Amino acid sequence: MTQPAHDLSKLAINRDAPPAGVRKAFRTALLLAVVGLVIVAGAMALLRRGGTVAVEVATVAASGGGTAGAGRGVSVVANGYVVARTKASVSAKVAGRLAFLGVSEGSHVQSGDVIARLESAEYQAGVSEAEANAASARATQIEAETDRDQLLREARRARDLRTQNTNLVSAQDVEAAESRAAQAEARVRAQVARVQAAEAGLRLAQANLDNTVIRAPFTGTVLRKEAEVGEVVAPSVGGGLTRGAVVTMADLRTLEVEVDVNEAYIARIRSGQGARITLDAYPDTTFRGTTRQVVPTADRQRATVQVKVSILDRDPRILPEMGAKVEFMEDPAAAGQQAAPRIVVPAAAVRTEGGSPVVWMVRDGRLAVRGVDAGPVSGGFREIRRGLAGGEVVVVVGPEVLKAGQRVTIGRPAAPQ
Repeated sequence: MTQPAHDLSKLAINRDAPPAGVRKAFRTALLLAVVGLVIVAGAMALLRRGGTVAVEVATVAASGGGTAGAGRGVSVVANGYVVARTKASVSAKVAGRLAFLGVSEGSHVQSGDVIARLESAEYQAGVSEAEANAASARATQIEAETDRDQLLREARRARDLRTQNTNLVSAQDVEAAESRAAQAEARVRAQVARVQAAEAGLRLAQANLDNTVIRAPFTGTVLRKEAEVGEVVAPSVGGGLTRGAVVTMADLRTLEVEVDVNEAYIARIRSGQGARITLDAYPDTTFRGTTRQVVPTADRQRATVQVKVSILDRDPRILPEMGAKVEFMEDPAAAGQQAAPRIVVPAAAVRTEGGSPVVWMVRDGRLAVRGVDAGPVSGGFREIRRGLAGGEVVVVVGPEVLKAGQRVTIGRPAAPQ
């Protein structure tokens, strides 16, 4: 009796078709991933269109620089430093080792006061030697004058005797006596010249000794000590351990501010023009000033002209080399003739996009861009010739890339420059 044959193909596992549960889970995961990508893409698009960024702003004002710029009535703003018109590096006239230094930083000295002394033993010895030479030359002169006087008397006596009686003295003897007297006179003149030379040498030695004493060339204040006792100083720096100057001093009564004004605005500045000075050290205090000089040459590298402004309000807080901002005031007559107000914004508010200057403004919490015609930078500000009317709020500090319509949050106002 034969056994029925079994169909083993029914026992084979189909690995190409996943189970139904796996297929369902895969479809669910795929759907969730697609939804997630859509959400992320939408969020990124939303951020690109209206993401909030933090910026710092300044309000534009006509005829000035708004909250961050110059006030009304200001023609030009420029930055510079306080300098002393009368200033000197005081050095020794002769080389030597510093033996005494009688001043320090801040010392007030009068013209002619002794500042320092050099070691002077060799110069004192030179004076003594010159005095001895002069005394010796004067003694020799007296001796030569005595001999001359004696020979002159002998020559006169010989002539008188020859006149009374030609047989007493011969003509040859008279001529010899007169010749000796003339030679004696020449020796006296030569010795007088030697005396003058010795006295000149004495004066030179005395001047060298006096030059070991260093005196103040003018009344002023010592700003820096350039050398200390024991160091070798000389009229000019010779390298090594040699010092050139002993002290640097200045007359603080001659303090003024030197600023570099962009040559595009130099026509607005004239000698005698009023100015307002603000020191970086005291930003809340202003000092009155007046334009003393517009230097008649320009710096071709920086396209600026130097202007010197005298400080009218004297204050002990004003010190040389302090940073300062100068606001040159408008001429009232010229300001009355202007048809349109001046618009000035901080230089950082003007950006370049597509090769053209633009400013970004904030309106209703969103950004807007506007093309402008901007002048050159002067004192940290730029004049807007066309594009703004005043009252706009412009971005001074913010991200490098800004987009129109983007929401903004306004941080602290831009500090005055």
